[in-house]
This record gives sequence, structure tokens and C-alpha cells, in this order.
Amino acid sequence: APQKMTVQDLPCAFPTVDVPDHAHYTIGVVILIMGITGTLGNFLVFYAFCRSRSLQTPANIPIINLAISDFLMSITQSPVFFTNSLYKHWIFGEKG
Repeated sequence: APQKMTVQDLPCAFPTVDVPDHAHYTIGVVILIMGITGTLGNFLVFYAFCRSRSLQTPANIPIINLAISDFLMSITQSPVFFTNSLYKHWIFGEKG
């Protein structure tokens, strides 16, 4: 039966570096600010598009597509990155 390999079996595969605590917290705060700004900004773009008939043109469809995808990335990825930065490691387990 084949054995399951883990990262511990290949220590050179993912080298680690000791990062100071303040770097984790700084990056976490920056990601939190970017996530909030991205969420609010892209929501406002989508809201303005839905409320204004003059903006609802075929030329603006790619812009709305980008705003929606960026909004979804902001609300799904920023909280995960922020939480992991506060704990200074990946907290969602092997399956996460």
C-alpha cells in the first residue's frame, strides 16, 4: 500500500523563516484595511450600476464582472488572511 507523504518527510520542500510578531500584525492590519476598502468600494460600484440606467450598457458589463469577482475575493479571502496573521500560522487544519 502506498504511504502518504507529508511536508515533514521533505524538510527542504517548504523552508520556513522566523518572522517577527509585529510583521504578522502589520500585514494583518493592512489586509484588513484592503479587505474593507475592497468590499465597500466594489459594493458601491455594483450598487451604482444597478441604480443608474445610464450605466447599464454592454461596455460596462466587464467592469461589473470585475467588481463582483473582486467583491467576492474581498469577503472570502481577507478574513482568512487576517485571522491567520493574528495567530501567526495556518489555523484551518490540513483540509482547510
